[in-house]
Amino acid sequence: MTDRAQALVPDQQQIIQDHPIGTGLDAFRASFESVCKDRGISCPTPDALRQLGKKELQELAFSLLSTIQILPITRLLRSNTGSGTLRIDLLRRLPALDSDDVDNFDSDQFEPLFNAVLTNKPDDEIWRQVYCAVTEATPPPRPIASYLLQTPRSINTSSFANSSEYRKHVDMVLKDELGAMCDKGRDCGQCPCDTMYVDLPDFHDIFIGRVAGLKTASEAVFNKCTEGSEPLFRSGWRGWPTDANQDRVLDWFAELSEKLAMFAEEYDPNRTPTPRRRLLVQPNKRILGSIAERKLDVGFVDDSTAGKDTPWRWSHVLVPGELKSNPSADIASKAWLDLGRYAREVFVQDTQDSRRFVLGFTICGSFMRIWEFDRLGAIASKQFDINTEGLQFVSTVLAFLWMSKEELGFDPSIITENNERFVQIKRNGSIERLVIDKVMLRARCISGRATTCWKAHPEGDPQMPLVIKDSWQYPERDEEGELLRDATDKGVVNVARYYHHETVQVRGTDDDVRSNVRGGIDVNKAKNYKLEYSTPPTKTVTASASRKGHSTNIAGKKRSSSQTDAALPSSKRSCTTQASSDALLNRVHRRVIVRDYGQPIHNASSRVALLAALEGCIDGHESLWTKAGLLHRDISINNLMINEDDNNPFWPSFLIDLDLAVRKERESASGAKSITGTRAFIAIGVLLGEQHSFMHDLESFFWVLFWICIHYDGPNKSRVVSKFDKWNYCDLESLAESKKGQVDDEGDFIKSAEMHFTPYYQPLIPWVNKLRREVFPNGGRWKKENEGLYDRMRGILREARNDPKV
Repeated sequence: MTDRAQALVPDQQQIIQDHPIGTGLDAFRASFESVCKDRGISCPTPDALRQLGKKELQELAFSLLSTIQILPITRLLRSNTGSGTLRIDLLRRLPALDSDDVDNFDSDQFEPLFNAVLTNKPDDEIWRQVYCAVTEATPPPRPIASYLLQTPRSINTSSFANSSEYRKHVDMVLKDELGAMCDKGRDCGQCPCDTMYVDLPDFHDIFIGRVAGLKTASEAVFNKCTEGSEPLFRSGWRGWPTDANQDRVLDWFAELSEKLAMFAEEYDPNRTPTPRRRLLVQPNKRILGSIAERKLDVGFVDDSTAGKDTPWRWSHVLVPGELKSNPSADIASKAWLDLGRYAREVFVQDTQDSRRFVLGFTICGSFMRIWEFDRLGAIASKQFDINTEGLQFVSTVLAFLWMSKEELGFDPSIITENNERFVQIKRNGSIERLVIDKVMLRARCISGRATTCWKAHPEGDPQMPLVIKDSWQYPERDEEGELLRDATDKGVVNVARYYHHETVQVRGTDDDVRSNVRGGIDVNKAKNYKLEYSTPPTKTVTASASRKGHSTNIAGKKRSSSQTDAALPSSKRSCTTQASSDALLNRVHRRVIVRDYGQPIHNASSRVALLAALEGCIDGHESLWTKAGLLHRDISINNLMINEDDNNPFWPSFLIDLDLAVRKERESASGAKSITGTRAFIAIGVLLGEQHSFMHDLESFFWVLFWICIHYDGPNKSRVVSKFDKWNYCDLESLAESKKGQVDDEGDFIKSAEMHFTPYYQPLIPWVNKLRREVFPNGGRWKKENEGLYDRMRGILREARNDPKV
């Protein structure tokens, strides 16, 4: 038989070498010998396979793949057929092998794998044949329209719902979000490691050197430090603890930063003042304003009264820092991840809701590194020794003290005048000022779409509520504003109505990460850069696809936008035609404004109101699908809105957020690296890598109601339930298994609901169970698309509203 197995790539070979099979397949070999013995075959060699019947071979194939899929290495080896891991491909194949459909079983596809295992071939040969068998034998996903091609799914820390956010749980997801899974750089073959780049040579010039007057001031201040009989600096800083003990280093740093600030004021007393900043040092005290307890070693804050005993909040922190005594801690799993955790807390503060990026620093021993966190991940400067490069240390400290808000990462298109915040847009040929009333939502993540929503109104018309939504989108993805406008024009009901959209402008150009935020810095020059780990998926007819092409305008076609003209250095490289850089990902800062304002559905004033709102949102989903040809793909607790305001005459309930929506006619995936979602509400099939169908979205409606019944004991009375908190951070395959276990048996489901539904929602148990029966027929997942599910779900919700107990 011709060997059709493809050669393994170097990354696969390395993983296989690091994870030998050993005795992992002995159980299958014993099973094969038992089958041969039962058939009276005395010599259980591969030749005996020809003496076995088709049913026996199918059962052996099932046994072999079942044995292989429990090997830990299958969670590390990537799929050759789409997104996810080899284990997902194996799990997809098993149901067909466990069926009575013997006629469609092709034993020839498994013969090379049987031979490799039974003759104890080397591991790399066995895995070559595993890939071949799975690739050839794995059927396409369920019969779902080919236009619903999608990109690989990854989840970031904004996907948590009703979570305790304990450090160990957040870190599990944050490592993936920042690519800080290990300390081996991009050659490990076992983790993403694709969003944190270090040792970038231009970093200091772009982020520190842009501060006006910094160079001459730093030189003057440093010269001051070297003067006198007992200078502050002479072959190193006076008072520096030689053992780099944390407490002593922090005391030294606090005292020195005060002196540097004083010297700077003496040097330039006429300098235009910025809000007074000081170094905050309180490593053993909680910083208020986080969900779980968080402490910060050191950081620059926006209040001059900072002191060791002052109760500080994360909203005060402008530049977080992380201190380690050991220089060897300057690695991904230690100092980098710790600083990332602090940067996330800064990003998510409502008082810092216009942050485009966050600067930070690490000091490991006497080695300092400056960091920038943004919606693609993080980049960092070269490491420098503060005791041998004193001038650079002075320059860095003064920069953090003197930076403008824009230089610190705040969005200059959000303007403050007379204690009023607003944005300006050009709509229908006229400039409009939209006054921001309050923050509605701030996504709790670093890398990702990082959605922020504000309630607003046109200046002079406070009775007209609007919602401004900022997010950072892959340029390859359809613009949400275009999709919303199309839906509104086509008369879609119960979906937020379009008002305006634009690409945000900063310094007169489209605001994106690569060119604008990072100033064109070239991550190809990073010490740990490796091209193949940041290359987007290539175009296929499965779940991954290429980018749509390269354009000299990274952000795409420029739209009417907010303008700011701050005089800062232009980006060094707005675009490149180099193949390596073209493979790098980007995110564009987009602003969408809609007319409808409401609250998340879990704030419904009664159970009846909740059920009516859920029905209305299902109406909106069907209308979006049938009238506009758009599939939402992100049904979650914060994307289903209810409007119970008598003075707000708009939709009583509606869908928001078309970030991940796709058109029916789309023939390929966007090419963007990943999509995000709230874990608790993602359909089981999507978790397992199936291409997205409207049926998956209808399942997500079920999970929203299920989640609300467990986590809310009435309007605005949320709680954390440890059993389900795990859904926020476990791996996606485990989450799929957990969800299947919740719904596969009616008796178990009712028992679990009685145990976990809050007293307020106990009356809904029989009705949620009826929904379960429809969404999961016979306790299993749907086999065929059926638009009748819309009506059946709505019918159950209407019946429930008429139940006197509800």
